[in-house]
Amino acid sequence: MASLHLVSFWFTKLKEDQIKKVDRFLYHMRLSDDMLMDIMARFQAEMEKGLKKDTNPTASVKMLPTCVRSTPDGSENGDFIALDLGGSKFRVLRVKVSEDGKQNVQMESQFYPTPSEILSGNKAELFDFVADSLGDFMKKRQITQKLPLGFTFSFPCKQTKLDEGVLISWTKDYKVRGVHQTDVVNTLRKTLKKKKYTNVDVLALVNDTVGTMMTCGYDDQLCEVGVIVGSGTNACYMEDLSNIDLVEGDEGRMCINTEWGAFGDDGVLDDIRTKFDNEIDLGSVNPGKQLFEKMISGLYMGELVRLILLRMAKKGLLFGGKISNALRTKGTIQTCHVAAMEIYKEGLYNTRQILLDLGLEPSEDDCIAVQHVATIVSFRSANLCAAALAAILTRLRENKKLHRMRTTVGMDGTVYRTHPQYAKRLHKVVRRLVPNCDVRFLLSESGSGKGAAMVTAVACRLLSQREQIDEVLDLLHISDEKLAEIKLRMMKELKYGLKKETHNSASVKMLPTYVYGTPDGTEQGNFLALDLGGTNFRVLLVKIRTGRRRYVRMYNKIFAIPLEIMQGTGEELFDHIVECIADFLDYMGIKGAPLPLGFTFSFPCKQERIDKGMLVGWTKGFKATDCEGQDVVDMLREAIKRKNEFDLDIVAIVNDTVGTMMTCGYEDPDCEIGLIAGTGSNVCYMEEMKNIELIDGDEGKMCINTEWGGFGDNGCLSDIQTQYDVHVDKNSLNPGKQSYEKMTSGMYLGEIVRQILIDLTKRGLLFRGQISERLRTKGIFETKFLSQIESDRLALLQVRKILQQLGLDSTCDDSIIVKEVCGAVSTRAAKLCGAGLAAVVDKIRENRGLDHLKTTVGVDGTLYKLHPHFSKILQETVKKMSPQCDVKFILSEDGSGKGAALITAVAKRFHSREEEDKS
Repeated sequence: MASLHLVSFWFTKLKEDQIKKVDRFLYHMRLSDDMLMDIMARFQAEMEKGLKKDTNPTASVKMLPTCVRSTPDGSENGDFIALDLGGSKFRVLRVKVSEDGKQNVQMESQFYPTPSEILSGNKAELFDFVADSLGDFMKKRQITQKLPLGFTFSFPCKQTKLDEGVLISWTKDYKVRGVHQTDVVNTLRKTLKKKKYTNVDVLALVNDTVGTMMTCGYDDQLCEVGVIVGSGTNACYMEDLSNIDLVEGDEGRMCINTEWGAFGDDGVLDDIRTKFDNEIDLGSVNPGKQLFEKMISGLYMGELVRLILLRMAKKGLLFGGKISNALRTKGTIQTCHVAAMEIYKEGLYNTRQILLDLGLEPSEDDCIAVQHVATIVSFRSANLCAAALAAILTRLRENKKLHRMRTTVGMDGTVYRTHPQYAKRLHKVVRRLVPNCDVRFLLSESGSGKGAAMVTAVACRLLSQREQIDEVLDLLHISDEKLAEIKLRMMKELKYGLKKETHNSASVKMLPTYVYGTPDGTEQGNFLALDLGGTNFRVLLVKIRTGRRRYVRMYNKIFAIPLEIMQGTGEELFDHIVECIADFLDYMGIKGAPLPLGFTFSFPCKQERIDKGMLVGWTKGFKATDCEGQDVVDMLREAIKRKNEFDLDIVAIVNDTVGTMMTCGYEDPDCEIGLIAGTGSNVCYMEEMKNIELIDGDEGKMCINTEWGGFGDNGCLSDIQTQYDVHVDKNSLNPGKQSYEKMTSGMYLGEIVRQILIDLTKRGLLFRGQISERLRTKGIFETKFLSQIESDRLALLQVRKILQQLGLDSTCDDSIIVKEVCGAVSTRAAKLCGAGLAAVVDKIRENRGLDHLKTTVGVDGTLYKLHPHFSKILQETVKKMSPQCDVKFILSEDGSGKGAALITAVAKRFHSREEEDKS
């Protein structure tokens, strides 16, 4: 027993001595974690260079866009043909993908060995071979129907479309003449046409690495990286479009074929390359190129071992210094031999047999040493591969702004598949280098062929989805011709509203406000203002001073109006308002002061004078009873009497739109239009008295509150209303009313978007066809989300976060679609609003008989102020629809409160003049 232990001890010591000997000889091939982290950083820098337009031409890692914009979502289905060209055998496949409750893929394929003369022949010979193989495959299987075809072409190509690929360079010992810098898809199509093989439609060109990612992505939707370690090596991953300078657009993602085999071609890896690597490179068909691949891939791994063994033998470190002819012969040690040497338990026996076959007489020491050489070479390959992959994973995590990321890497290639230790080593090193990434490695099944079919299936799915989505978005598109028509309809309704005989039937009510002028700068005094127009109510003290130190100072307090008050009785509502006024007067210490008051009341009112307004109808969610048809000023006065704590001189009732115009008119004398584009939508403007048939008098002007939100209530907009508008209207508090407002205002835009998202989800075009409970909830999609989602500064990742807050588990593709829907809805709103405003400015121009009008619009409202594109689109539409008008837009600062005070001041001024005229 003791002797056995002694033998084991001496064998272990012998083995350690041999390993140390090899380690000393191959010292430069052992890479520490610090060195791997450094290589990882270098690769990250190369990726960045490859993605930038200005540095791409000199980058060694070319980062080629593949035009593959989406990974499988599991809903793909259809019958596809796939071609797989890239190794010694060409393959044709038929792939049937079905989605009948569970994903299913059926494949049949046939290999066609590629003659060596074709690999070094010309373009016509190669593509004739491809076409004839395809023809043979389809004939044998009696395939007569036209099928979509995906072409796996495993060489670096420049792609600007999915069905186009210009060959950059051959790799893997291919040297076919006449193909370099030509479009291989076009060549294939021409060859198929020449041979009359017309029952295929070439839809996609795919790199084998992309094919691997897509195959694994079908089985695991977290897969967004593909890696091949075989005869060649490469990686691809899904990159944010905003980071890819070589491609237009910044929405969504695209698969990047890194072509990482060329990493180091610019000398960046010279410090870790050995004399053996240099020798491999010099003896290759492409010296100076694909240097990273020559350190990693199966095409060179066996040769690298052979060169090391040859050098060690020459130095007398192996085989007693004896060298066989076979050891001197290039290609006699292959990667399969390296794999065999490293098989657990059988490795030493295999090593001995391989060396004997090479005409060598190895000792036990030699076998141990040679096995360790193989281990160092393959381990270095796994280490280098891990460093580059870790760089990709880190980039993905940083793109997603995640502290920790869960992802899947699709793997393929003979080295990865067949080497007994390679996969385990690679996984271990990757996890060590990126501890904040939880990585699953998934082996691809028939990646190249099945992957080409998957890319084609995804392309077919996206094409079909795109057509359906465009169909929906087209419903919201309004042409310039239609906008011009809507402008004319609005003009017609404006005129109808002003005429006595048509006023009652007009959808645009054109209510006189009894505001006869805009500020002239002489206004001064202290005024109280009330502002009621939404869920919050404000009371303000406004101090206006004239002269050299002209200013407007405001003090205000905001009070909430509970829903039960908004939808209770009129008496309760006005009692609540008076309670708020009393609170404010106490707060300011002015309860006894006899102040003139302006009441901003942002609802349609029929006015008989400036301090008398009959409520036409509630909007914006208010439903207080016993108010419609009543004078709201009287209701306020009665509530003040009931309180019996103070008295106020109510001088004017003001619409918020008029308040906006007056506020801006104080700053700009040309301002004669007020626009609100917020929760609601409305316009007022200064109309000639002679055109206002509802009231007496022909001299001067009066501000008209158009109440244009009702435009279309007579059916004149039914041709542009979509099913989504109809649904929103039917489920609103006021069905059949405020048609224009429901297409243009903030209160409804989010709800229109929600209806569209539900429809698209039902069609299986969004959120994997799953409608969340949150999405079913009315009002959940607020208009503020449109503003956030459409922000140019917002990345899709942040869009996804907003959607996740709404309980919507969105993919990157979903986020793009949601952003498009939001854009279509808000663009339509801005254009419709612009067409309406164009009618107003043209009416003013016509009133004055001018060829050209210069005017200013005062604007307020959250939609106009906060939405990233609304104001720009609205202004562009006005310019286009009213080319004879030079329209300036200025933002109102606190139009509702300040405006009410200014109207009160202007009314006081006019009243004083009237008194003077009488006397």
